[in-house]
Amino acid sequence: MSSLHTSLATIPNRYAFIDTIDHCASNSSHISLMLIDIVRFSDVTTSLGIKVGDRFLLEIANRIRFLFGHDVEIGRISGDVFGVVISGQKSHMQLREKFERLVEHFKTPMHYDDHAFIADFNVGVTSSSAQNFNLIAFVSRAEAALKQAKENKYENYFLLNGHEKPDTGRSLALKADLKRALQNDELELYFQPQVDLNTLKIIGAECLLRWNHPLDGILFPGPLIEAAESYNMMQELAYWTFERAFLSVAELNSRGIDIMMSVNISPTQLYDTKLISQLKYLSHCYDVDLKRIELELTEDIALTNSLMVKKQLSQLRALGVGISVDDFGKGYSNLAYIRDLDINALKIDKSFVLELGDNPINRAIIEAARIIGHAKNCDVIAEGVETLEQLHILREVGLTMGQGYLFSKAIPLTEFVELTNQDIIVGDSPLRKLMV
Repeated sequence: MSSLHTSLATIPNRYAFIDTIDHCASNSSHISLMLIDIVRFSDVTTSLGIKVGDRFLLEIANRIRFLFGHDVEIGRISGDVFGVVISGQKSHMQLREKFERLVEHFKTPMHYDDHAFIADFNVGVTSSSAQNFNLIAFVSRAEAALKQAKENKYENYFLLNGHEKPDTGRSLALKADLKRALQNDELELYFQPQVDLNTLKIIGAECLLRWNHPLDGILFPGPLIEAAESYNMMQELAYWTFERAFLSVAELNSRGIDIMMSVNISPTQLYDTKLISQLKYLSHCYDVDLKRIELELTEDIALTNSLMVKKQLSQLRALGVGISVDDFGKGYSNLAYIRDLDINALKIDKSFVLELGDNPINRAIIEAARIIGHAKNCDVIAEGVETLEQLHILREVGLTMGQGYLFSKAIPLTEFVELTNQDIIVGDSPLRKLMV
């Protein structure tokens, strides 16, 4: 078995890994390819920063290496997707056992500071004999299997072809966990500030869900959200999140803190016929103007041709609810959809900001986003701001809004209130050291 990696840079990237796949196919009668996507890993990097996220990614890669042993090769397909090539003929049962072993192993949380992260995975698998091996088709099948794993209702695994989709003990346990978490008030909203890049004043906040686990402490609840989507409990979880968001805005109002509150919304919620009435009710109940609420949706939701979704978005905007497109630029979609979408903010994907000082193309993309935002008369927000260099370049480009670990990680409401009452200081100041 090759040694464990000491840096993500030593793990083969997508292009080197494809060469590895081809090499393995030339030296084995059969190979299998497993694509491992880490569920909602963006929550980690958003809250704790890219450096901490990279620590977790490196630990995950090395644990996979340890679990699967000497007969595998590992590569990093993208930011939070790893590939594993398994040489030799493996039965469907053997491949499933590897998946189940992976999931079972990562039930043990990984820790950083006072936070814990339980990694959960979407896994797509395909196998092939070396005879008449077609590299492009082989990799495409694995990607198709991963896509299906993400779309599966009850479990996060798919082997192409002929795979059935029964319930697993793990998914049933997650459903029980979610019910308990809601009943026992184990869930909590954290808030990451959005700041004016010129004045460093807090002008908004993004809600992020946290799970106060009775045994493991503060967890990123990605697996719980996946369970909610799988078991038609997303509405219950969404209503809880909306109510806490409105309650938080009311609390901030009572303290004279007037900011926009962003809440992430899933495709499931936009198909909920009670969404509009629920938001109206919460607005009345907590005396919160709907203009203070912003819903963040991803490009794939924005691109949908669903008449139901388009109607809901139109009604939300008519009520004054803000609509922002999250992770803008990350997808491969035609930009034409932005032209016709009624939004009040574009949030630039953090991948462009994190490498802003290293690649002039990233600066050009951000400048293009600013121009688009200006033409649409909507805000443009840079996510993932972590360094003074990035802040200076964003100011030069003309961006005025951002969020990221340079200013603050996601924090509980009481700490957020304290942060709004003091100056945000970046760099190596004593205050900055206390924040991290």
